Amino acid sequence: MVNQGRYNRNLNTISHEEQAILVHSHVAVIGLGGLGGGVCEMLARTGVGTLTLVDGDVFDTTNLNRQLLSREENIGTPKAQEAKERVFAVNSTIQVTAIQAYADETTLYGMIQGVDLVVDCLDTIDTRFLLQEMAQKADLPLVSGAIAGVCGQVTVIFPGDLGYELIYGKRREAQSLGIETLTGNISYCALFIASLQASECIKVLLNRGESLRNKLLIADLWNNSFEVMELI
Repeated sequence: MVNQGRYNRNLNTISHEEQAILVHSHVAVIGLGGLGGGVCEMLARTGVGTLTLVDGDVFDTTNLNRQLLSREENIGTPKAQEAKERVFAVNSTIQVTAIQAYADETTLYGMIQGVDLVVDCLDTIDTRFLLQEMAQKADLPLVSGAIAGVCGQVTVIFPGDLGYELIYGKRREAQSLGIETLTGNISYCALFIASLQASECIKVLLNRGESLRNKLLIADLWNNSFEVMELI
């Protein structure tokens, strides 16, 4: 049963029927840092009914500048558990599975089985390729975001798409760490890109609007530059 009072301000941007689709949808968010913390909160507030939240890390002081879920008092606590508690705090009707584990070749496929969509909020290119491989294997769409400084990118990858190969080249040629290790990351860029990821999730789940499938949205907030590139 959909609590229409809770979601009243979603209407009429989202119809009653579409809200019911979201309530019965299951999304896995992989990585719960600057991007993932924002994504899981926005999906919870929008009414996605089941979330699987995955991260093996704990909060440290370097996270405080940008990660929505980090606070001074939770330094040293697992990000997955904090994400679950935050989701429950804003929407107790949602079913949440928190997995405190790093995504790797032995665990990742099992983490995403049974979901409707996967969100890539990771920070290493190798693991992004692995997530795409597992999402393809599970026949799942993937919404990806990445940030560096005040720049960011978003794309959507469906089963059968080349995806990251069109952005980074062949997997064997990809560097493990992203450019954010050099540029740092700023809070408002992280949440801006997380918002775009959440938007793409809702569009894919509702089969509505124009998604970024086979496209790459690139934003530069210093220059207010926003470009959508065709990847194929």
